[in-house]
Parts: sequence; C-alpha cells; structure tokens
Amino acid sequence: METKASYGQFCPVAMAAEIFCTRWTALILRELLCGSTRFNDLRRGVPRISPTLLSKRLKELEQAGVIASRTGTGGDEYQLTPAGEDLRELVMKLGFWGQNWVDTQKSLKNLDPSLLMWDMRRNLDPTPIPPRRCTIQFHYPELPLARQNWWLVVEGRDVDLCGVDPGFEVDLYVECSLRTMTAIWMGLTNVQAELNAGRLEMTGDKLLAGSMQKWLGLSPFARGERLSA
Repeated sequence: METKASYGQFCPVAMAAEIFCTRWTALILRELLCGSTRFNDLRRGVPRISPTLLSKRLKELEQAGVIASRTGTGGDEYQLTPAGEDLRELVMKLGFWGQNWVDTQKSLKNLDPSLLMWDMRRNLDPTPIPPRRCTIQFHYPELPLARQNWWLVVEGRDVDLCGVDPGFEVDLYVECSLRTMTAIWMGLTNVQAELNAGRLEMTGDKLLAGSMQKWLGLSPFARGERLSA
C-alpha cells in the first residue's frame, strides 16, 4: 500500500526504501528496537520530530505492517511486528556503518543532552551500583542554564531520568562537557582517560565513581570497532 511518493519500480530495494527511507522513520525504528513503546518515550528519543509528524509516521508504519498498536491504560502502545523485528539487523548495521565511516568529529557538533541522557538511562547497568537508591547528577557547564543539570535515579533495577532536581541527596556528582560525555558514550574515549586529561570530574561516592565505566556502559553502536579509512 502506497502511503507516500513511490519510486514506481517493482523492485525489493525500492519497495523497502519507500517504507524505511522516509525522514525520521529509521530513528523511530531505532527507538522501538531499543524498547520504547509509548508515544512520549518515542518523542524523548527523537526530540526534534513534531508530535504531528511522529503520529503520521507511526500510522504509516502500522499500515505497512511494521508495527502494531494497542490502547492500554496509559494510552496507545506500539510494538514491532515480526516484520518490524526483522529490521533489527538492518538498523544496527546502519548505525555501525555510521560509526565506522562518517566523520565523528563533525557529527559531535550535533549534540543533544536530552537524547544522550535518555539513551544512557535505558542502557544503564545497575549491577555495579549499591542496592539502595542512588542519585547521580550530571552537570554540563557550557549549556544554557535550563539544560545544564540531569539526574539519574537508580533504585534496584529501576532507572529514572530527571531534568529537574528530584530532591534526593546526590550520591555522585559528574561534571564535564556534553562533548566529553558523548565521546565516552560512543566509545571514542573512556572514563579514566577523561579523568586523567582533566576533562571529567567526579565527587561523591567512591564506589559509584570507580565503577562508572561499568554501570554507564556504551551506546549499542559503540560496540563495533571503527574501521581505518
């Protein structure tokens, strides 16, 4: 079923591209593959898309049989169908290709603290963190005041992200530039290297500080080795 401009070719590549290659679609699929199911969570992962366009893209994906929706107690939820799940390898390989071949230094200019923190929140591994509630504050001093501070609140296996002070005592305070934290997250550097270079500072719980690289982890797209040009 055509939902947008067609290439007009009976070709598997053309037919797939009509679904996959529209603007924002690959990023929406990335979010769904990472576990987001609700509209607001999808928006947090793709913050620059308008609600109207996100709704449109979700309807197109549902019409194409890539996702299915259902109405739950908290609103509509979206799940990948087998056809959508079958796109996982394609989306991951696209990310690895970007990590391997796109000029990372140029793309580091396109930084978004909300997207970075949201990605960190859903990939955080609480295993090395004490079983009590732990609050970790990240401070990016070069950003506008309203976007400088972010809090991850970890309690057991639950991890919450707050853009305003949750009111809990801070166990670990982390300060660096957004560029530095993004580079750590993407595997371009590591926590210890940035500490040694003076680009990263941590104060507070020594256990949390010492295990940061373990509980922080890496972006899923940082796991492939960058190829030589």
